[in-house]
Amino acid sequence: MEKKRDNLKRVIVDFKKLTPEILALLVEKYPYGYDEDHIISFKNAKNELVEAVEVTTEDTKYLVKVSTKLVKTMENYDEDDYEDFDDNDPEAVQDPEIIEESEDDFE
Repeated sequence: MEKKRDNLKRVIVDFKKLTPEILALLVEKYPYGYDEDHIISFKNAKNELVEAVEVTTEDTKYLVKVSTKLVKTMENYDEDDYEDFDDNDPEAVQDPEIIEESEDDFE
């Protein structure tokens, strides 16, 4: 049984601040993507509802905000794409191209 580690630093991460290290942890923990059972909902300091998935390192618990960009980036993850970047470089993870589907696509 895993021992609870309540002394961890807690960090909320938006897609814009996602680093290669956190992305790799997410893909490792959720190799087939996350589903509703993995999503944690809470109110932030502005009383806004936030939905996030959790990953933990030795000293930090990350709550990564869920978004379409996060799903797409996890689906297309390739460790080699980040080998030229530091693990903690938030500029390494680029916005994926999100193709908007029109109603015509469903007819």
